Amino acid sequence: MSDTKTLIENRPPSVANLFVQRVADTPDAEAYRYPVPSASGQGADDWKSLSWGQAAERVYAVAAGLIDLGVRPEERVALASATRVEWILADLGVMCVGAATTTIYPSTNAEEAAYILSDSESRVLIAEDAAQLAKARERRAELPELTHVVVIDAEGAEPAEGDPEGWVLSLAELEARGSEYLAKHPEAVKERIAAITSDQLATLIYTSGTTGRPKGVRLPHDNWSYMAKAIAGTGMLGPEDVQYLWLPLAHVFGKVLTSGQIELGHVTAVDGRIDKIVENLPVVRPTYMASVPRIFEKVYNGVAAKARAGGAAKYKIFHWAAGVAREYAKTGQDSFRRTGTVSVPFGLAAKHKVADALVYAKIREAFGGRLRACISGSAALAPDIGYFFSGVGIHILEGYGLTESSAASFVNLGEAYRTGTVGKPLPGCEVRIADDGEILLRGPGIMEGYHRLPEKTAEVLEPDGWFHTGDIGELSADGYLRITDRKKDLIKTSGGKYIAPAEVEGQFKAVCPFVSNILVHGADRNFCTALIALDGPAILGWAAEHGLDGKPYAEVVASKEVEELIDGYVRRLNEGLQRWQTIKKFRLLPRDLDVEHGELTPSLKLKRPVVEREYRDLIDEMYAGSREA
Repeated sequence: MSDTKTLIENRPPSVANLFVQRVADTPDAEAYRYPVPSASGQGADDWKSLSWGQAAERVYAVAAGLIDLGVRPEERVALASATRVEWILADLGVMCVGAATTTIYPSTNAEEAAYILSDSESRVLIAEDAAQLAKARERRAELPELTHVVVIDAEGAEPAEGDPEGWVLSLAELEARGSEYLAKHPEAVKERIAAITSDQLATLIYTSGTTGRPKGVRLPHDNWSYMAKAIAGTGMLGPEDVQYLWLPLAHVFGKVLTSGQIELGHVTAVDGRIDKIVENLPVVRPTYMASVPRIFEKVYNGVAAKARAGGAAKYKIFHWAAGVAREYAKTGQDSFRRTGTVSVPFGLAAKHKVADALVYAKIREAFGGRLRACISGSAALAPDIGYFFSGVGIHILEGYGLTESSAASFVNLGEAYRTGTVGKPLPGCEVRIADDGEILLRGPGIMEGYHRLPEKTAEVLEPDGWFHTGDIGELSADGYLRITDRKKDLIKTSGGKYIAPAEVEGQFKAVCPFVSNILVHGADRNFCTALIALDGPAILGWAAEHGLDGKPYAEVVASKEVEELIDGYVRRLNEGLQRWQTIKKFRLLPRDLDVEHGELTPSLKLKRPVVEREYRDLIDEMYAGSREA
C-alpha cells in the first residue's frame, strides 16, 4: 500500500506527461491494434499495429496542427466519433496542447450535438465522417465559436458552398499541417506539455443522463493522471496484457481505459463496432476486456438459445452445467472470504470438470481463450449472470464510478472479488454512506464541477470535497460496496412501501433467458407492473421450435404462446420477492428498447421517464379499474 501511495502522490500533472515517458521508455513496443478492410475487400478485416513511437508521431502532428489552427490551452476541441484508434490519437493530441476534449456520441442528433458544441464553446470539431460533419453544418449559424471541422474519414466530406474558407479539412490535412509546423517549431508541442498544470481542464463530458439536458462534467488533467496511477496501483494489470477496447470513448468508462494503458504500456486492440465483438474476440485474444452488463446478458441468452436449438438433451446439459457453474462460483467465493483460499468440495469439483469439458471450454474459446477477467460497469450486473460466467472461468469483476468521478472509483480485484458487489475503493478514493444511504465519494478522481452550472455543482459537491453520487449503497465490514439503487429511482407504492426497481429488474434478467430490457413501474400505485422487451434472436429461436417459425418479431411477441412463456418466468420471479415487490401484471413491448428511439442512453442505461411516457397507454391499461390509495 505504501508503494501505491507513493505512486499516486508522485503522479505528474497530466497524462500528456505520462505519454511522453511511455514513448521514451518503450518506443518500439506495440501500443495499438486496429482493423482495416482486408486487401481483397472480402472476408474478415486485417489488423494493423502502431508502436508507441509511431503513435507519438501522429499524436504530436495532431497537436501541432491544432496549434497551427490557433487552439489555446483549455479551449475545447470536440470529438464526435465512434471508438477507433484515431479517436485515441486525436484525444492525446488535444491533451498534449493543453486543450480540453469535449466528447460527443456519434449517435447524438444534430440538435443535441449543437447544444454541446455551443455550451462547451468548442473551437474545433473532430468529426468521424460526412454524417457528423452534416450535423455541424446544419447548425453552423448557432456555433459562432466553431472555427474548423476536421474529418477523420474524408470521403464525401468535402467543403461545400457556403462553408467559410478553411472550415472543413481532413485529419490527414491536419496532421500534414502539424508536421510542417513542427519542422519550423520543433519544440512547440513539448513546450505546451511542459506548461500543463494539474488543474487545467482536460475533458468535458456531457452526461447522457436519463432526464433533461446533459450537464458538462469538467475533468482536469489531474483526474486522468490519478486514474492512470490508481489503475496501475491495483496490480490487476501489467505490460504483458492485451485489452480489447470497444466501449464508447465518448463515455467516461471507455475514456479511463486509455489512461491506464499509457501508464502500464500494454497493447490495446481498438474497434467500437458492437456487431464485430463476437468476430473479433478469437482474433484479438484479449487477456482482459471492459464491458457493460447487457453484453454479458446477450452472450448468456445466445448460449442458452443455441443449446435449446440443439434439442432437449443438449439444453438439459446446458441447464445442468449452468447450475454447476453458479454453485462452483458461489462456493469458491465463500471459501475465499472465510479462509483466503478458493476451495470446493470434491464432488462439486468433479461435476465442474465434466461441465467444463462439455460446455465451459467452448464458451472460453469464443472469448479468445486467454481472457482472465472482464471489468463490468455502467449498470448493475444480475448476480446469477455473474456467478455463471465466474464458474465458466470468465471472471466478471464489477466496478463502480460515475462521469463525475472519472469512471473508476471501486473495483473487484483478483480472487478476492465478490459477485453482487462493486468491490473496494481504488487507492486514494474515500467513501462514506450518508444517513439516508446515499454513497458519498472524495478523492483526486472527483470532478471540478459542472460546466457553467455553479448551482448544480453546489447541489452535489460539498465545500470539503465530498461528492453526492445519487446512488444508494451498503458497505460491508471489510469495505466491499453493494449498490442497491439510484436515490431518485426508488419507487414508493401507494401503500407506503419502498421498492428498488433495478433490483427486481436484475433478478428477472437472471431468471428469464429471453428478456432484453425490463422496466418495473409502481410509484404511487397499489401494485407493481412491468414493461418487458424481449431479445430478438432468443425469442425467434424459441418461436421456430413452437409452431411460430417464419413469423416476424412483433407477431411472435403478441402471440398467446409467448405471453404464457414469459408469464411463467414472471411467476418464478415473484416466488423470490416480498409480496409488495411482486409483478402483478406485465405487457410485452412490440420491439426492443434502443438508443435510436431515445429509450436507452448510449451506455445502454434505461431512460425510465422516456419509456414510461412512450408506453403510458400500456401502463394505464394495466392499472385500469384498480383502486388507487
